[in-house]
Amino acid sequence: MPLDRTSAFYEENAETYAKRVRSLPKQLDAFLAGLAPGAAILELGCGGGQDSAYMLSQGFDVTPTDGSTELARKAEALIGRPVRVMRFQELDADSAFDGVWAHASLLHVPRSELPDVFARIRRALRTGGIIHATFKAGEAEGHDGFGRYYNYPSGDGLSALLTKGGWRNITIEENDGGGYDGEPTRWITVMAHR
Repeated sequence: MPLDRTSAFYEENAETYAKRVRSLPKQLDAFLAGLAPGAAILELGCGGGQDSAYMLSQGFDVTPTDGSTELARKAEALIGRPVRVMRFQELDADSAFDGVWAHASLLHVPRSELPDVFARIRRALRTGGIIHATFKAGEAEGHDGFGRYYNYPSGDGLSALLTKGGWRNITIEENDGGGYDGEPTRWITVMAHR
């Protein structure tokens, strides 16, 4: 997470954020269906750990990570395994995962750093591996009412970025929904293969 206010929000609000009522993302089962049973999954930005807990319950080998020490502790308590405290820019794995689940997390990466972060993710995936990522749509970088930074990309911009980065089978969908801030949100969902 690029800005101190974003990091501070998650550190200071970890208890509330981790325990908020949320349903599992509707795309999660579709993501898992594209992977072999027991596949290795890296979760970037696991938050309170709900998605990792579900993937583990389905028999997948999940490596959860989060940029917030406090959220990582909350996730560890839920899933009963270590959560690596790591920023996206620190990802250094090579051909280690079959899938990367980055639901509502990469949206905090500064636009200028997105090409490098996507390259790191691509390198961390095995050939044919899948990424799932969601972003809040927009035209320019900005902050929400809590002071959290968002890159607010467009679907076309993400498609061009992924294509240039060598990703294949790129699928981009947009849907209306909401977020933690309670504001109406246009969500972009990205799926792509290494």
